[in-house]
Amino acid sequence: MYELKPISKDATQAALDRVERYRLLNEPIEAESICLDVLAADADNQRALVLLLLSLTDQFPTHLGTAVPRAMDIIEKLHDEYSRVYYHGVICERKAKTHLSRGGPGDGEAAWEWFQAAMEHYEHAERLRPANNDEAILRWNTCARTLNRHPELEPSGERHVEHMLE
Repeated sequence: MYELKPISKDATQAALDRVERYRLLNEPIEAESICLDVLAADADNQRALVLLLLSLTDQFPTHLGTAVPRAMDIIEKLHDEYSRVYYHGVICERKAKTHLSRGGPGDGEAAWEWFQAAMEHYEHAERLRPANNDEAILRWNTCARTLNRHPELEPSGERHVEHMLE
């Protein structure tokens, strides 16, 4: 096993700028690694926690089973209630999008349920939001538009069946 090399606390902000670049390059494993290095130097760094959470959600399409619980664990470490509720919504939304893109048996119902959960969190976050912060509204609208574009998504047990006339 390799022993990890620590970074200095003074280098954390520059490292987090790199995380954002790696996320833009669709390299969430690299982004996650840097976040873990920053958190080793500054365990309560809120920006690092949020970027780690987002890097984990970037991995949902390929690592849903392991990335979701790790992302959920981060929620408890966020200081303010708005962030905890808002990012819980982000996790639900990205989980929904993963199910939507898979398109396998049961994924449509799962996607619908996770979009609904995300929208509930965004509505709660909207009530807690700081002044001039409409992130939760923007995310809620994105979920609503996605559901409007995909009328085939519906809750389990409510599947519409068309009977053929004889």
